[in-house]
This record gives sequence, C-alpha cells and structure tokens, in this order.
Amino acid sequence: MMMEVTLETDHYRTRHDELARKGGMPDWLAGLRKKAIDRYSELGMPTTHQEDWRFTNTQVLNGTHFVPAKEAAGASLNLSALERLTLGGDVHRLVFINGRPAPELSDLAGLPAGLTVLPLSEALTSHAALIEAHLGRHARWENHAFAALNTALFEDGFVVHAAKGVVVEKPVHLLHVTVPSGTEPAVVHLRNLIIAEESAEVRVVESYVGRRGVYWTNSITEIVAGPNALADHYRLQRESEESFHTGRVDMHAGRSGVANTHAVTFGGLLTRNDTGVVLGGEGADSTMNGLTVITGRQVVDNHTSIDHAVPHCTSHEMYKAVLDDHSKTVFNGRILVRKDAQKTDSKQTNKNLLLSNTALVNTNPQLEIYADDVKCTHGATIGQLDESMIFYLRSRGIGEVAAQHLLTYAFANDIVARIQVPALRERLNDYLVHRLREEDVTEEVI
Repeated sequence: MMMEVTLETDHYRTRHDELARKGGMPDWLAGLRKKAIDRYSELGMPTTHQEDWRFTNTQVLNGTHFVPAKEAAGASLNLSALERLTLGGDVHRLVFINGRPAPELSDLAGLPAGLTVLPLSEALTSHAALIEAHLGRHARWENHAFAALNTALFEDGFVVHAAKGVVVEKPVHLLHVTVPSGTEPAVVHLRNLIIAEESAEVRVVESYVGRRGVYWTNSITEIVAGPNALADHYRLQRESEESFHTGRVDMHAGRSGVANTHAVTFGGLLTRNDTGVVLGGEGADSTMNGLTVITGRQVVDNHTSIDHAVPHCTSHEMYKAVLDDHSKTVFNGRILVRKDAQKTDSKQTNKNLLLSNTALVNTNPQLEIYADDVKCTHGATIGQLDESMIFYLRSRGIGEVAAQHLLTYAFANDIVARIQVPALRERLNDYLVHRLREEDVTEEVI
C-alpha cells in the first residue's frame, strides 16, 4: 500500500513540476502551489483509518492513474443537449469544457457595472491584487489531501466579483462539463472564487455534468460575503455515475453578511462534498441546505462545518437524502461555538429516506459549544416510507407505486422549494419527478 501511495504522490508531484516549469504565474502563487504539493505528499490519499474518512473508501482513486483532461472543443458538443443543462430565463453564463473556458458557449453580454465574471486564468492578470487577497485564504487545504492537491494542480476555474453596493439581479450560472477522451481516466482540478463586497448581493449557480465514462472532478470554491453582503450559492452535481467527485465549498461571512450554500447531488459513483462556513463578523448568518438522491452503488459523503467565531450569529442547516438499491450516504455535520460567541442561534437537521432494505446511512451530527448563552439544536432521522400514508393515498384511488413516488417527491421537494433561483428550482423539480419515476434522465452532451 505504501508503495502505491508513493507512486501516486510522485505522479502528482511530476505534474506540479510541469506547471511550475511553464511559468507565467506570480511568485505568491508558485509558493502556494509548492507548499500545497509538499503538504499533499505528507498527507497522502485519505484512508478509512482516519476519522473523517472511516465510512468512505477512496483507495480506488489511489489505484487509478488519472491524467489531466484533454482539451475538447466546444463545437464538438451537442448544443441541444447543452441547452438542457443550462438554466432557462435571463442569466449570465460561463461554460467550461474539461476545465477550460468555452467562450463560444458562454453568454456574458450585458454584465452590470461592478460585476466581474471571468475565468481565473484571466483574473490572475487582470485582477491580480483581488485574487492574491482571497485565493487560498479561505479553503482549508492544509489538513485535507484533495484540497491540497487542488491547490497544487489547478489550472483554471471561475471568478465572480460583485463590487461594493452592487446588487446583481440576474443569477450567474457557471457550467462545468467533462467530456472523457483517450484511454486513461482524466482528472480536472477546478478552482473557483466568489466575492461579494460590502452591501453587494449576488446569486451563483455552479453545476457539474459529464458524459458517461470514468473521470475525476476535484474542485474548490471559496466564497466571501463582506459586511452586509449576500452571497447565495447553489451547487448541482449531475455527473456520470461512473465518475468520482471531490468538492469543497469554504465560505466566510463578515459583519451582518449572509453566506448561503445549497448542495444538490444526483450523480457520481463516489462523491465527497466538504462544506464549511466561518461566521466571522457579528450578526452574520448562514444557511446550508443539501439534497442527495442516489441509487445503484453510488456513495455520497457530506461533511459540513459551521464555525460561530463571534457573538450574535445565526445558522440553519437542513440536509436530506433519498437512497435506493445498494447506495450509501454519509452525513457528518459539526457546529462549533467558540468561547466568546454568545447569543449564537444554530439549528442542524439531517433526514434520510431509505427506499430499499440494502441502502445504508451513516449520520453523525455534532455540537461543540464553549459559550453558555446560546440556542443550539441538532437531530437526525433515518426511516422508510410511512405505510399508513401509503394506505391513505391508496384509499383515495392512487396506485401503490404512484403513492410511493408522491411521498418521496414531497420529502425531497422540501429542499428544492427553498431554492431562490426560479429557473433552477423548476429544472430541479422536473428532473426530480423523472428521476423518481425511474425514467432515463442521463444527459448526453457530446
């Protein structure tokens, strides 16, 4: 096993050295990358011997030789299929194919004054001071192997910046498409940054899709909500059910700032979502919602962390999962209330619905409180459909299968209904209906 880890570490270090030789990056970024690859070498691939990974085995990633995804021309995509993946209505759209921007498929015309939406590779030059001030400052890569690997190897991603006082009416949609090619499995390391300056408001939809095939998406999104700002973030994962997805979302909310994130996971063979927020200014607020709907042998591991670092902050967290067949989900939610964080108000709920006797849930809600004037609650439930409710619906002339679908939809739609982007809410609602009916909802994009 140690030999395998060493071989993979050498492989990724070689890739880091290749990027370093290409040059063209500022000294601070080169130094950050070097620290990150050294840290990854120390950490190695996570194993089930580690507490944060004891229910999720990632050794398949260590045993697979991933190479950087090849460039795929946007013109090769099925545009009608791509249209089904984008949001309807009036949105600003930036599309990436295999980790590279696809301007021919993007639509950034008419951006309001004070809103910047562009690839990270461009922002490193055009907005150098902004990127240096935030990139790598919020993501917790020092003790997380995949985050360290992303920090060492990322090549591109997106930047959304709303200047002070700018209220962005239209949502920003960032669409990441992976098109596997070649004989070796591909990996894409994406690095994204969302910044809402003081009193700004912006809503960002970040979605991941891909063609059938084996590949790995490893992403980090850093989100900053300044004083009195709103950063509303939505993350939709509908990748190939043969793929692997490891993603981090790290947020920071300033005084009276609001940093929200909503994670919806349908795809992937193995998915790990790490989501964290630091409430760093008095009066800050955060909402974390999550919905997982999986089947077959899919595995989804959701780890969340809410850090109440100062007084008078609020957080609300609701994660739900629907599991069928031999699928498996993990929920580990940690709320930390620091010593001086008085008047904290925090609520965490995890609910799981099992549609088969072979599905498995591991849930571990946690409260760690060092202040005495707080209001904190948490809870978790695991169960199956209520037979009395099915009987009631059948007594009203609804068939058994239709009754099961209706109750499952109602359970899952509780999360979808909370989405504040109408176009996304409608798309998810339609997708959910078809998925629960076990209709083919696979999206071909090439």
